[in-house]
Amino acid sequence: MYVDGFVIPVPTENRQAFIDHATTADSLFMELGALRVVECWGDDVPEGKVTDFRRAVDASAQETVAFSWVEWPDKATRDAAFAKMMSEDFNDPRIDQATNRMPFDGKRMIFGGFVPVVDMGDET
Repeated sequence: MYVDGFVIPVPTENRQAFIDHATTADSLFMELGALRVVECWGDDVPEGKVTDFRRAVDASAQETVAFSWVEWPDKATRDAAFAKMMSEDFNDPRIDQATNRMPFDGKRMIFGGFVPVVDMGDET
């Protein structure tokens, strides 16, 4: 498995717009091979003494931190999906800013790819 993780500051008033945007865009990840996409709205995101999620993305008092991840079967599937989405001939309205505008400042989103080292999840 391979996991992409995202932390995003979203204007609190844009909660439903975030859900709508994610629902639309995430269907593309699923079509390109993702096993699961989870979008979470901050509910208990405390301020730390040294660092915290809010500071990591420079969230204001009017923003809520969203935490999301995409599970892929492997890094090769993820890399192929990203390469396809970034190719010049790829045109999908689900990730086109003209048709599915991000309801947050994407410049403050932090993200990365991760190799799981412990997984105690339910195997169903």
